[in-house]
Amino acid sequence: MVDNLFVGIAGSLLLVIGAAWPEKKSINNPRDSIKNWMFLIGNLIMLGYALLQYLQNGVVYFVLLEILIFIATILMMLNFKDKWKAISVGISGVFLTGWALLLFDKMHVLIFITGLITVGLGYVFENNTLRRDVALTVGSLLIVAYSLMEEEWVFFWLNLFFSIFSGYYLIRKLMLGKP
Repeated sequence: MVDNLFVGIAGSLLLVIGAAWPEKKSINNPRDSIKNWMFLIGNLIMLGYALLQYLQNGVVYFVLLEILIFIATILMMLNFKDKWKAISVGISGVFLTGWALLLFDKMHVLIFITGLITVGLGYVFENNTLRRDVALTVGSLLIVAYSLMEEEWVFFWLNLFFSIFSGYYLIRKLMLGKP
């Protein structure tokens, strides 16, 4: 259990630092973004954490979350247009949502599914945009709510801090017009 917790904390720290990391105003290649690399590596670690937790009778929905988010982070690193990345996340989200609905046992899973798809879209939207910050903030808050209900504290704290930093950049854009 301690090993799982260490893995979860390590992945969470990378993701929270990535969420806090300021984005450059213009990035021609998404692979040039330090923030994107933190998201990619952090999400790979969190996929490992979710699998370890599931193998020890954890919640399967977090494995689904991390699969979709990892797909989204791979797409985030590619130079495709947002439209094609969003379609890819949408198709992956529909597949994983179908899987989740087959396992559906509680109504609050709908909160999770909505958060899952919203965060995935946030990852693939163009860097330093209002819609990316909105999607990451709202999706993370929904996953916070679900994590609280399931008492999955690593995902709770990760998404709480992630939503705070994403929300900070969202508020800056809305109030100050600054990235």
